[in-house]
Amino acid sequence: MPDANTELSTASKEKLVTDMKAVISDAEEILRATAGVAGDKMGDLRERIGESLRDAKIRLADAEVAVVDKTRAAARATDDFVHENPWRAVGVAAVVGLLLGAVISRR
Repeated sequence: MPDANTELSTASKEKLVTDMKAVISDAEEILRATAGVAGDKMGDLRERIGESLRDAKIRLADAEVAVVDKTRAAARATDDFVHENPWRAVGVAAVVGLLLGAVISRR
């Protein structure tokens, strides 16, 4: 069964992937907006930013694959646990349900 650290790590990675997509999109928009600006420094800067964006896209794709793989592994581990320990899983679900019911009924 996956532990809390794995779940937190996966959630953090998913958030990072989403944030990186936004940053890459914004940077590409800036590059398009400055396409007509002339000058050696601007040309060099645009080239470096373009290279950085290509590298970031590759790393982002790798991170997405890692997040999907970890999510699938966690789902498999949970599925295996439930199949190997069906009564324990039912017990855990019942306890969680009781706790949620108690919390909700107090409000």
